[in-house]
Amino acid sequence: MRFRMIASSVFAIAILLLTLQITDAQSPGWVKGKGYGWIWGPNDEIGALNALTPQKVMSALKIPTQGKVYDLGVAYDRESFQWPGHSPAEVMSFRTPEGLKRQKDLGFLEGKEARWHSNAIFINDNVGTQIDSLCHITTGDDNHWYNGYKEADWGGNFGPRKACADKMPPIVTRGVLIDVAGLKGQVRLPSEYEITPEDLKAALAKQNVDIQPGDAVFIRTGILSLWGDYGHDKAKLAPHDSAGIGVASAKWLVEEKGAILLGADTSGLECTGKCWKNPSDFYPAHVYLLAQQGVYIGEFHYLEDLARDKVYQFLYVNATSKIRGATAGFVMRPAAIR
Repeated sequence: MRFRMIASSVFAIAILLLTLQITDAQSPGWVKGKGYGWIWGPNDEIGALNALTPQKVMSALKIPTQGKVYDLGVAYDRESFQWPGHSPAEVMSFRTPEGLKRQKDLGFLEGKEARWHSNAIFINDNVGTQIDSLCHITTGDDNHWYNGYKEADWGGNFGPRKACADKMPPIVTRGVLIDVAGLKGQVRLPSEYEITPEDLKAALAKQNVDIQPGDAVFIRTGILSLWGDYGHDKAKLAPHDSAGIGVASAKWLVEEKGAILLGADTSGLECTGKCWKNPSDFYPAHVYLLAQQGVYIGEFHYLEDLARDKVYQFLYVNATSKIRGATAGFVMRPAAIR
């Protein structure tokens, strides 16, 4: 009898350990109450995206049942609204059919009919629909970013050289929409409204959905209901762009829920202005997420169609251009698949 009891206990422990191993394999690196952090080794450049395991990807691929694709990108041009610390875009015709035909000294085109268009594009790497890379935000006297990479060692005139957007792998994971504007019964949240953990919990409960470790989480403030074709009405957009989450909500989403990417429909995800409690604060949630946790930030994601159709969980697919030294994937076109 005693042998059977011991054998049963050993078997139960083995099952428990196996369960823990499976759980860890699905969301490696995440510790409830702590989040992620600098845990992937001294040479790591992708942070929480290390948690995107094949198991997580395959689980996310099972979500779509209708095949309906939602375009989460906003259209962008030289007059579009952007955060005031970034420059606008200029698209300049580099080659035109008319110009090529007018220029008679291009021997390789002699006797040829076809011509082409091509452009030179001058653009900031933090505009339009984007994902901030881990090299975007620095902190401390040494201007370090994620994993302790320092400006003195890895900065330069041709872009940072560690943990930038070109190192980000394609993102394929479960996406979750938290419609805070919808929870409040508002088209868009008011200026400088701080979204609290209580707001997030209430919205998730109303939507009957929860967050799983390894998810990409998107928070709707409703600002992009004002975007129109290209986001030209800056006077209307600017005041609402200051609504967003605070550090408390960022910590809850990462440390208690295990999100690897936090996104919103604003230019900066977090609440600004009066939400900054300390005189030294400047985008404190960015510092916490990017520099301390290695968790990515998505901005200007178009969430209006998802909210209209009450799509609260979906397959999220995104990939950044592999431009060396870029501090964000910019003017992107991510998709949510229902």
